[in-house]
Amino acid sequence: MIKGVSVRPCQPDECALVLDVWRDAGSMTSITDNIEVLRRLLQLTNTALLVAEHQHKLVGTVIAGWDGWRGNLYRLAVLPSHRKRGIGRLLVTEGENFLIAKGAQRIGGLVAKEDPLAVSFWDALADDGYKQDSTFNRYAKSIEQ
Repeated sequence: MIKGVSVRPCQPDECALVLDVWRDAGSMTSITDNIEVLRRLLQLTNTALLVAEHQHKLVGTVIAGWDGWRGNLYRLAVLPSHRKRGIGRLLVTEGENFLIAKGAQRIGGLVAKEDPLAVSFWDALADDGYKQDSTFNRYAKSIEQ
């Protein structure tokens, strides 16, 4: 535990604050970055949107998703003013705990490869078992509505 920082599930009325954290942390944007989609995500039982809070302010997020086969961590973001304090690692640990409780035996981190801060963060987790997996490329399709 980090003094003064707690990690907990996001509440529906905090979705706009999560979007603010993502923007202020410099996260890559997506067509799914909106309040409606986040509120729908919060209704799922196989996925958790976790937030880190410091002095009643959201300072970080991670999404832990379980598809019944593997666990995935993504949208890990910490405000620049709160980096290098262990908050990212705490979010990863809490995300792992959620996924392990669901039955995950393998957990992956979805990382923007062109974000040097993100890559260096995950490289630093090598001692915790995270290794870069160059076996796969990810292909994504956005569905316009």
